[in-house]
Formats: sequence, structure tokens, C-alpha cells
Amino acid sequence: MTGDILTLNCGSSSVKFAVFDAGAPDAPAQITGKIAGIGRAPTFQARDANGQLHTPDPLNALTPTHTHEDLIPRLLEWLVQQRGAHPLRMVGHRVVHGGKTYTEPTRITPNVMANLDALCPLAPLHQPHNLAAIRAVAAWQPDIPQIACFDTAFHQTQDRIQTLFALPRALGDEGIVRYGFHGLSYAYIASILPQHLGTRAEGRVIVAHLGNGDSMCAMQSRKSKATTMGFTALDGLVMGRRSGTLDPGVILYLMQSKGMSAADVETLLYRKSGLLGVSGISNNMHDLELSHAPEAQEAIDLFVSRAARTLAGLIPAIGGLDAVVFTAGIGENSAPVRAAICSQLNWLGLHLDPDANARGDVKISAPNSAVDVLVLPTDEEAVIANACRAQLAI
Repeated sequence: MTGDILTLNCGSSSVKFAVFDAGAPDAPAQITGKIAGIGRAPTFQARDANGQLHTPDPLNALTPTHTHEDLIPRLLEWLVQQRGAHPLRMVGHRVVHGGKTYTEPTRITPNVMANLDALCPLAPLHQPHNLAAIRAVAAWQPDIPQIACFDTAFHQTQDRIQTLFALPRALGDEGIVRYGFHGLSYAYIASILPQHLGTRAEGRVIVAHLGNGDSMCAMQSRKSKATTMGFTALDGLVMGRRSGTLDPGVILYLMQSKGMSAADVETLLYRKSGLLGVSGISNNMHDLELSHAPEAQEAIDLFVSRAARTLAGLIPAIGGLDAVVFTAGIGENSAPVRAAICSQLNWLGLHLDPDANARGDVKISAPNSAVDVLVLPTDEEAVIANACRAQLAI
């Protein structure tokens, strides 16, 4: 199998990309990079397999008016120049919501696109951009096969009880259930757990994916048993701009007493809440950690409190706890947040090594800790690339 695989992971304000050798499953990506700050102040960064940074910005003069649709074709053309004569075999995409229908990597067809479009209201910050990237590639080179890899798919191993809301049965049968998200991240962490935990990898593990969007997943035998996000990616933990779990009565009050429309409420809960809403300063944890404002500390404290309480609440689903894994932007990079969360879980026999935590070591639990605590970088792009290889082998 010769040629390259391109992976695209489009978020609300970013495009992550990577190029892999289709015939080398264990090889690192040849190129990795990200366009960040789309809609505000876009920046571009890319590195080759040796870690060399591409400078200056090859996309030239990015502005706040540039959209995902503007930038993806420019990125594709730049990648062609970098890859030279290597044929592009397939493009794989992270797609946040697959609904009840799509539970494994799926080749893109017009019918698949129509079905995924219908799920946009369930992931308004992500799904439209995921699909925009698919359309951009199709317009650029229509003959290149594309596949969608779904964040919801990893959670298909959960028991039915873990997926149900206490709503009339007919609504659950229609698909109003808990799906869970960040599945590509959890799939990657599950795949590397044996390297770090040995036989304990098959035990009771909670992975905390903490970034601008946050969730946790309780695993046993490296399979999802319970997770914190539900029908949409709005549920669960406090996030950068999203509220997380909220009393549904608040929504009724906002609409009935404050006169807010459904669109107003959507904007409030998805874009103006979370760390940004509570602090009034920023949705970025690093910015809040640098701030001396009491509102910044209150936002951090709420984030930590909800995270610790939620982690503890997942334990019954797996009958105990052998290990905790922190991953994603905050999980990998914020030693103070890790320490604060774990300090509220000492009653579990969970204890950190402060020096290891400050250094960001892979294992940050103390020798006397009953629970292993790890910090592991996630790699959603590698999961997508392997799914593409499997499709090419069919």
C-alpha cells in the first residue's frame, strides 16, 4: 500500500491536520499542524516528522474574516506542495456525532452526508465544520475517497441503562439518549494503556479529557462503561465556553421569564458560559491561572469541584478505581488543575507526587497511592489514520 493518508480534525475555531504513510502503521505522521484562532486571529503551525517547524506562515496573511471554508482549500494546496509526488490515497475526518446509525468508520456518500447534516443541531460547534471540511476536499479533488470517524462510536459498549434519560420511552426509542463524545481520544488512550499500566490496563480506569471541551470516560477492559457527555456535547463538566450539566429548569426560566429564544439560549450555553461566563475574563485555563482576579479563581475552583465530583460519580459504573488518566490541553499541561482535582480524591487512597506532577511526568502518583495517576498525550489523528488504513485494505 503506497501513498499518503490525510487526517482533518475541524473544531469550532481550528483545523488540526496530519499526513501519514498509508503503508506504515507504526510510523509517526510525516507532517502535523494546526490552524488555530479561526474567526478571531488565525495562526498556522506545522512540523515535519523530525519536529522541524515550518516558517514563515505558508498560508499567508490570515485574517479574522477567513472561515474554515476559505482556509481548508489553501491548506490542501500547501500540503500538495509539501508532499511532492506522493499520491493521496484517502482523507479521514473526525466527525463528532454519528447518532444511532454510524457506529464505525464510514465511507462518505451523498446519503451519509445528508444523514450527518441532520445531526448538526446536536453538535452545533463542531458538526457543521466537520462536514464543511468533507465538502472542501470533495470540491478540491472529487475522486479521493473520504471516511468519517465518529466521536460517539467508542461509547457503543455501554450498557443500555447508562444511555437512558428518564424521559417517556418513545423519546428514547427515537434516539434521545446519551451518546458520549471524545471517542477518538478515548480510543487512542485505551490503545496505549497496556504500555503504561501493564495488566492493570484491563482494570477500572477513568480517563479525563480536559481541554476547551471536557468529558470523562469510565473504562473497564479498555471499553467505555460510562461517560459524562450525553445527547449533545453540552453535557457534563464545566468547559471553556459551555456550561456543562445544568438544571433543565434554568432553560425553561430563561425562555419563559427572560423572553430568550431557543437561539439565544443556544448561544448562551455553547458560547458564553463555562470558564468564560463565570470568570468574565477568558475561556483559556492558562489565562485564568495567570490572572489575579477573584473571578478567575472562582471559575477555576468551579471547574475543579465539578471535575472531582463527576469523577467520583463515575466509579460505581466500574465498581472501583485502579487508575486515572489526564489528557488533552488542560489535562496534559496544567499541573495545578491536576493537583487540585486529585486533592479532593484523597479519600480514595489517591495521592500525587508533587514533583512528578510539576514536571508533567507520565506517572504522577506517589509510590503509596492506591490509584495510579498518569498524564498521557492523546492522538486522535493516529486513530483516524489507522481507520483509513483498514478501509484501504478492504
